[in-house]
Amino acid sequence: METAVIGAGYVGLVQAAGLAALGHRVRAGERSAERLAMLEAGEVPIYEPDLGRLISDGVASGLLTFHRENTEAVGSAQVVFVAVPTPPSADGSADTSIVEVVVAEIGPALVNGSLVVMKSTVPVGSARRFQAALDEVGATATVLSNPEFLREGSAVADFFHPDRIVVGTRSQDAAEVMIELYRGLDAPVVVTDPISSEMIKYGANAYLASRITFANAMANLCESVGADARDVLLGMGYDRRIGFHFFNPGPGYGGSCFPKDTRALIAIAESHGYDFSLLKGVIDVNEQQRARMIDKARDALGGSLDGAVIGLWGLAFKAGTDDIRESPAVDLANRLVAEGAMVRAYDPKVVAEIASVERVPDAVSAAKEADLLLIATEWSEFRSVDLHQVRDAMRGSAIVDARNMLDRKSVERRGMTYSGVGR
Repeated sequence: METAVIGAGYVGLVQAAGLAALGHRVRAGERSAERLAMLEAGEVPIYEPDLGRLISDGVASGLLTFHRENTEAVGSAQVVFVAVPTPPSADGSADTSIVEVVVAEIGPALVNGSLVVMKSTVPVGSARRFQAALDEVGATATVLSNPEFLREGSAVADFFHPDRIVVGTRSQDAAEVMIELYRGLDAPVVVTDPISSEMIKYGANAYLASRITFANAMANLCESVGADARDVLLGMGYDRRIGFHFFNPGPGYGGSCFPKDTRALIAIAESHGYDFSLLKGVIDVNEQQRARMIDKARDALGGSLDGAVIGLWGLAFKAGTDDIRESPAVDLANRLVAEGAMVRAYDPKVVAEIASVERVPDAVSAAKEADLLLIATEWSEFRSVDLHQVRDAMRGSAIVDARNMLDRKSVERRGMTYSGVGR
């Protein structure tokens, strides 16, 4: 099937490469000259396991091409995916201005009967609004919703093995085209109206953010009463009604989706006269969790961080990605610097520079002359770092493990103090 993907960012690249692997011809539009040059040179501008191979295979097969002009990318495409950013506005609502520009631009170039598919996370009612915009310019295209549910760090696997595929349209013909497009994937297809489809995306992310926050709140309570949060959450997770996913305590959720989408859902609720107080509480507790990690660091150093050297393990918002958008680790680094600490950080994949944070090439170097070591991202390699080398490198002896990566007894046997989350 002839398809196009507008936007070669995180979602767009996975979508484009995945569709090409399913045998569709994909023309990807990307306005960033720098990003386009990297892709044309065979480089991937983001770190995502297996994505580079998938893109290379698509390009080599001739099924995947990249284009500077969106109208050129649209070409004769029967299905056009819009996968451009919708950053938060000042009031928390999603800013759809980039989507609006794309829709206005490609409208006159669309072939008759084509589908314009929203992969961008857009507010409720957006499909209807963009349909009206296309109708106004005389484009005979149908706008529908097809939200993405990709997890950074496992996005390629998620594309090929999705939990479900959601299609939001009132057109039976459009639904059948989408079902045919994804025929190579073994997953249930939920066909619903566009508004419900848009709500599914926001609802899913809000619920997962709430699970993470509940785990953190339980961990904090466990610290107060003397319980072990690992055992408590393990005992809860064996209940099939609850499960273990998104149930690990830490420094709070982050990334490009959960912070943005929870705030956007609150804005949607408020615009319709509903006070989503539950979700507001989730956001408040998540913010408090960041502050709680700093409290742990401050307490470990006798009440002040001013002048302290802090070794920081991790900058990405989670393991498996180089994404630092809304990263708890970066937020913790900024808070430490604001209190007068010098931060020396190591992350195995993040290349972006962080203001006032010294970057070092390995985990032991981050611990050099440190008064305290803070583990902020759950990279698996941190579990195998030689703690004797860490102890010898450090000036102090305190470890704050915001991801519960290390074994307390192993740390203490080496003469260091340990503070985890809920432990």
